Amino acid sequence: MKFAYRFSNLLGTVYRRGNLNFTCDGNSVISPVGNRVTVFDLKNNKSDTLPLATRYNVKSVGLSPDGRLAIIVDEGGDALLVSLVCRSVLHHFHFKGSVHSVSFSPSGRKFVVTKGNIAQMYHAPGKKREFNAFVLDKTYFGPYDETTCIDWTDDSRCFVVGSKDMSTWVFGAERWDNLIYYALGGHKDAIVACFFESNSLDLYSLSQDGVLCVWQCDTPPEGLRLKPPAGWKADLLQREEEEEEEDQEGDRETTIRGKATPAEEEKTGKVKYSRLAKYFFNKEGDFNNLTAAAFHKKSHLLVTGFASGIFHLHELPEFNLIHSLSISDQSIASVAINSSGDWIAFGCSGLGQLLVWEWQSESYVLKQQGHFNSMVTLAYSPDGQYIVTGGDDGKVKVWNTLSGFCFVTFTEHSSGVTGVTFTATGYVVVTSSMDGTVRAFDLHRYRNFRTFTSPRPTQFSCVAVDASGEIVSAGAQDSFEIFVWSMQTGRLLDVLSGHEGPISGLCFNPMKSILASASWDKTVRLWDMFDSWRTKETLALTSDALAVTFRPDGAELAVATLNSQITFWDPENAVQTGSIEGRHDLKTGRKELDKITAKHAAKGKAFTTLCYSADGQSILAGGMSKFVCIYHVHEQILMKRFEISCNLSLDAMEEFLNRRKMTEFGNLALIDQDAGQEDGVAIPLPGVRKGDMSSRHFKPEIRVTSLRFSPTGRCWAATTTEGLLIYSLDTRVLFDPFELDTSVTPGRVREALRQQDFTRAILMALRLNESKLVQEALEAVPRGEIEVVTSSLPELYVEKVLEFLASSFEVSRHLEFYLLWTHKLLMLHGQKLKSRAGTLLPVIQFLQKSIQRHLDDLSKLCSWNRYNMQYALAVSKQRGMKRSLEPLGSEEEEEASEDDSLHLLGGGGRDSEEGMLA
Repeated sequence: MKFAYRFSNLLGTVYRRGNLNFTCDGNSVISPVGNRVTVFDLKNNKSDTLPLATRYNVKSVGLSPDGRLAIIVDEGGDALLVSLVCRSVLHHFHFKGSVHSVSFSPSGRKFVVTKGNIAQMYHAPGKKREFNAFVLDKTYFGPYDETTCIDWTDDSRCFVVGSKDMSTWVFGAERWDNLIYYALGGHKDAIVACFFESNSLDLYSLSQDGVLCVWQCDTPPEGLRLKPPAGWKADLLQREEEEEEEDQEGDRETTIRGKATPAEEEKTGKVKYSRLAKYFFNKEGDFNNLTAAAFHKKSHLLVTGFASGIFHLHELPEFNLIHSLSISDQSIASVAINSSGDWIAFGCSGLGQLLVWEWQSESYVLKQQGHFNSMVTLAYSPDGQYIVTGGDDGKVKVWNTLSGFCFVTFTEHSSGVTGVTFTATGYVVVTSSMDGTVRAFDLHRYRNFRTFTSPRPTQFSCVAVDASGEIVSAGAQDSFEIFVWSMQTGRLLDVLSGHEGPISGLCFNPMKSILASASWDKTVRLWDMFDSWRTKETLALTSDALAVTFRPDGAELAVATLNSQITFWDPENAVQTGSIEGRHDLKTGRKELDKITAKHAAKGKAFTTLCYSADGQSILAGGMSKFVCIYHVHEQILMKRFEISCNLSLDAMEEFLNRRKMTEFGNLALIDQDAGQEDGVAIPLPGVRKGDMSSRHFKPEIRVTSLRFSPTGRCWAATTTEGLLIYSLDTRVLFDPFELDTSVTPGRVREALRQQDFTRAILMALRLNESKLVQEALEAVPRGEIEVVTSSLPELYVEKVLEFLASSFEVSRHLEFYLLWTHKLLMLHGQKLKSRAGTLLPVIQFLQKSIQRHLDDLSKLCSWNRYNMQYALAVSKQRGMKRSLEPLGSEEEEEASEDDSLHLLGGGGRDSEEGMLA
C-alpha cells in the first residue's frame, strides 16, 4: 500500500494542439494536452486529467451528443473510445491514416471522420455490448486534397465536409434521391470551417484567407426523398434492410464517389445551391490568416480566430460585427462555444494558452497558460496545498493542488529559472535564475519584495532557504561560489569559496544550521552557519555531484553523481553509509538521430534530481529518462519504477530505432516532412511574402527535471517534458488490513457498536482498514463520549485515526464532529505524539492541509456574511435616525430608500434580507 501510487493529475500544461469541446451542460471544457485529455470544470473551479493516454499527441476529440462517450484520435490514427462517466477506455481502433477531425451526428447514431481526401461514416457505438464498436457504413470520395472540417444538419440527414482544395462538399447520410453529393466552390484558399444553418440545408463556408461565403439551398430538409430500390429486387432489398435494422447491425460498406462537375442530366431533379453573399474579414491591405471558427446555431453567432491572436464575433447571415478583441500574440488554434452560447473557449498552441471568454459581460471565465518552454524545477508548500514551478521561459507559477489551476504568475526574471523553494511559513517563494538575481515573492500581496544580487554578475544554478526562513543561499554556475544573504535586510552576508567547479545543488539540514553544497569538482561540502560559515566537512565522491538532499529528519544525506550512483552519507561523522547503482534502472531511450545504441548512450546518463519520501524510508530519483525510480534507502533495492509517459511524439522514448524510418539515403527524421502543413513551414514561391523559413519542427526529448514529495506523504510531483505530473496514493486498493486475525470481521464490529463498546469497535475497524467501516464506527460514538473513547485508544492506533480524519475532512460534511475528534486526540495524546514527531510529521501536515482548506473557504464566507449584517445594521440605524429627525409625511420616502438599500444586497423586500442573514 505504501508504494501504490498512480497518476492522478497533470498540471502546468493546459492545451497543446487539437480541438476543444464543451460538455453538454456547457460547464466544462475538454482540452487535449499532449497525449492526455484534461477536463476543466468551470463551475466548480477544478481540473481533472483522465487516467488514459494515447500513443502519440492527441489530434482530435469527438464528443457524443449525450456527453457520455468521446472518441480520442492521436496523430498516428489510433483511436480510443472513452466513457466519460466511468473514465475508462472501452475500445481501441486504428483508422489506418492520419485523421483530421471527428464529429458525431446530432442523433448520436453515426459519426464521421475526415481522413486524407475522404470522409468515412461509421455506426456509433450503441448502449449494448458489441464485439466491434466501430462499424464502417459509407466512404465518401470527392475532394482532391485533405479534408479538414465536418458539420451535420440538425436532423442528421446530411453533413458537409471542407477540404484544402478550396471546395466544400455536401453529402447525404442516407440514400437520398435528390442529394447524393454537391460540390461548392467560390474560395481561393483552404476551407477552415463550414456550418449548416439551424433546421436548414443553407450553409456557411470559411476559408483561410478570411472569406465567408453564404450558400442558400432550394430544398428544405423535409424535401429530401429516399431513393427507392428499382427492379425486381426492390422487395428483397427492402426486406434485407429492415432485418439488418432490427438486428442493429451495420449496413455493408458502400462507396459514394462525388464529381466536382457532374453532367447536366445528373443535376436534373436534384438539390441546388446558390451563393447569396460573400464577406471579407480582412480589410484592404491587411492579410491575416483565419485559423479556427465556431458557429452557435441558435443565436446565429459566428466566432473566428486568426493567426495574429485576434478573434471576431459576428451575427449571421447579416455579418454584423458584435465584438473584436486580441487575446494573444500567437495563432488561435481552436475555438468552441458552449450549448447556451455564452462562453467561448480559445486554444493557442504556440504558448499553450486556454481561455474561456464570456462575450456578453466581456470578461474571462478562465485564463490559464503553462510554461512556454520546459519546466525545470518545483517545490511543495509546507502544508502541501500549493506547488511552485519555474521554467526556462523565466516565469514562476504557483499552482493549487486541489483545483489544479495556476493562480499567480511572476514574470520578474529575465532569464531561465533554475531553482524554487518555499520558506517554512509557506507564504514566501524564493527563486534563483540565470539572469544573476535571486528573488523573494510574497504570496499575500503577490509581489517581488526582495531581490538579492552578487557583487559581480553571475549565473545562479540553485537556491536554498534555511528552516527559519532568515538565511537565503544560492550557488553560482560560473564563479564556483556560494552567496549568502539575509532575508530581513537583503544584504549579502558572506561569499563561500572552496569549490573548484560549478555548484549543482544546495540543501539546508532541516534540523540544524548546516548547509550542504554539491559541485562538479567531485565533492560535497558541509558549511556550519553558526561557526562563521567554515567548512565543517568535505565529502569526497568518485564522480561529479549532480544533486544533493537531506532526509526530513536531517540524519542522512543523499548525493547523485555522474556515474549513475546514489550515495548515502552520515553528515555528523562524514561516513558513507550506502550506495545504489542506478545505471541499469534508468533505462534511457535512443533518440532518432543518435549514432549509438541506447545501451551505450546510457553510460553517459545519470540521475539529476533526488527527493526523500515524507517518512524518509525511500528515495525518488529521476533524470534523462522516461522512468522515475523509487528505492528503499535501508535495503538499497529498487521498489518500483514509474513510466511517466508513453507518448511516441517525444524523442528518446523507444529503446531501438524504427527500421522503417531508415532509407538508403539516411534517416527520415532528418527531413522536415511537415513543411507546408497548417502548423509547419509554409514554403514560399518566388515573389510571395508568406512563411517563415526559420521555423522548424523538433521533437522534445523526454526527461524528468525535478522531483518532490508532498509533505503530507500522500503524493509526489515531477516536472517533465509532458508537464507537471502528480502521482497520489491509489485509494482503490480496498483491502489492506493491519494486525488482522480471524476474530475481526465487519459483523463483530457492528455487534460491538450495538453493545456500545465503541473503543473495541474502532480498534477492530482500524485493523480491517476499510474506510467505510471506520467511518461507521467513529460516527456512532456520541458527542459526549468522544473524550472517553480517545483516552482509551492505544498509541499505535492514534496515528491511524488521525490519518483517517485527515482524509475524511476532504469529503465529509461532519466538519464540527471530526474537528472535535481531532482536538481531543491531540490534547490527550499530544505529549506522546511529540516524541515521535519525525515519523508522524506527514500525517500532521496532511491534517493541517485539510483543516486549512476548510478554514480558507469558511473564513471568506463568514467575512462576507459579517459585512452584509454590518451593512444591514447600518441601514436600519440610519433609518431610525431619519425617523427621529424628519416629519411623519416622509415615511413613504424612507420605505423607498430602504427598499433600494436592500436591492443592493441582492434583492428587495423581506425574503432577500432573510436570505442574506442565512
